[in-house]
Amino acid sequence: MHDSLQVTATLAVASAALTACGGGGGSTSGSISTETSGVSTTIAAASASRFLSQAAWGGNDAAIADVQSLGYEGWLDHQFTQVGLQSHFDWLKDKGYLTQELMFSTQGLDATLWRKLMSSPDVLRQRMVLALSEIFVVSPAGLPVPFNAFVCAGYLDMLEARCFGNFRDLLEAVTLSPAMGIYLSMMGNRAEDPATGRMPDENYAREIMQLFSIGLYRLNADGSNRTDAQGQPVESYDQASVMGLAKVFTGWDMVDINGSIEVARTPMVFNASAHSPSDKSFLGVTVPAGTPGTTALKIALDTLFGHANVGPFIGRQLIQRLVTSNPGAAYVSRVAAAFDDNGKGERGDLQAVIKAVLLDSEARTPSVTTTQGKLREPMVRMVQWARTFAASSPSGNWGLSDTSDPATRLAQSPLRSRSVFNFFRPDFVPSASVLPQQGLVAPEMQITHEASVLAYLNIMQYVIHDGADDVKADYSRELALAADAGQLVDRCNLLLAARQLSATTVSSLVTAIATMPSATAADKFNRVCASVFMTMAAPEYLVLK
Repeated sequence: MHDSLQVTATLAVASAALTACGGGGGSTSGSISTETSGVSTTIAAASASRFLSQAAWGGNDAAIADVQSLGYEGWLDHQFTQVGLQSHFDWLKDKGYLTQELMFSTQGLDATLWRKLMSSPDVLRQRMVLALSEIFVVSPAGLPVPFNAFVCAGYLDMLEARCFGNFRDLLEAVTLSPAMGIYLSMMGNRAEDPATGRMPDENYAREIMQLFSIGLYRLNADGSNRTDAQGQPVESYDQASVMGLAKVFTGWDMVDINGSIEVARTPMVFNASAHSPSDKSFLGVTVPAGTPGTTALKIALDTLFGHANVGPFIGRQLIQRLVTSNPGAAYVSRVAAAFDDNGKGERGDLQAVIKAVLLDSEARTPSVTTTQGKLREPMVRMVQWARTFAASSPSGNWGLSDTSDPATRLAQSPLRSRSVFNFFRPDFVPSASVLPQQGLVAPEMQITHEASVLAYLNIMQYVIHDGADDVKADYSRELALAADAGQLVDRCNLLLAARQLSATTVSSLVTAIATMPSATAADKFNRVCASVFMTMAAPEYLVLK
């Protein structure tokens, strides 16, 4: 690829990193835009592509046509029924990764994660699972046990099975999963012992409140902090609640099934002899001494699930992962209301929450304000490339690896967060920017810096042209347009950026592509790769609005 194109792309990504921000202007209109509730013929291709960039991984021709045919809500309803590819756990077994030689290796894990993200037909489910994996975080790096690839695989399969169900069921499944039990040291947690001074491990008790359900501070329905008489935020819980919940989370351990690998995906079981017999007080609730451990767990999870914070706390994070970094207060309120009641009296219906997030007027109506949108996550960009251009693995091995290295890869890879706090914090604000003065956050900017920007360009330039290991794209439709720089750039603009590239950027790309030869098949292929690469480096692509 021409050196001038790489230089231009480098400047483009740097510009996007400096200007990336999020959020809409706090629209107070109804929950579904007129465009959403209109007939399918009113949905323009660019609007369908933009919707797919939020709900899935962008749009190829077939996906755009589906949205136009079914409408936004009809597309979501259809996706709720879609069945995905073989489970991660079973794929690892069938591919031969269950061997003594690989007992302490994560080999195969990255491949199966990329496999389903890039090719499973249940695209909404895969998008939701990735979002949930960044809220309910586990990582193989924090699972120092044999066959931790299978433990992680079982965890992702569990999220897949419950991401369209009820949040209460999801919270219990996360709590009792072997992966979370190991990662946050709930597995094998034992009751207090006054004789030795031993106390229950508080790790999971703290994180289930801070990160998985209610957050640090009490919230209003719009996600803003409640404040005391001095104007200070009011804490959601105190240390006494942490200690009380820690006692609830004692006595749970891995099931004994004669050494079978099935233990890696089987929920933990209760061991009464290790459970705290004392009373347990938390969040204004007291579980009496002697209450059976399974009952105590139900009371604890019901209490967390019923807390007024959950709707705005979880809803805002899902908006951030799918739509915009800084959602308006009214947007958060509408999503929280859908969490509280799906219209049928049910609390925690995740399908209703997903619809509220993706069909809201603030999500469906592009804004000209500079505060709307979000910086696309690097791994989301990689998946979008694969989905848009029908990438496949002829061998079936999906040989993509861990892309976490910020100096040579993407600074991010599915399920590879370095801590329970995800790759980035929901309220991260880059100090060396104008965002603090505007009161805006930009979570993805926490992994965006000079090295990661250049690494992204380098790896995408290679992947777009040569593929990733055995994963290759199909550019047949783009090759048919390669002789016409304008049509080629317009197609990339539609599929990748929902036609959000500015006229200036489009003109620059067309001019650059037109300077490249187009006489031979190799020339046309290089033109296509350059057009895809330059589009994926443009600021208007990187910041989805």
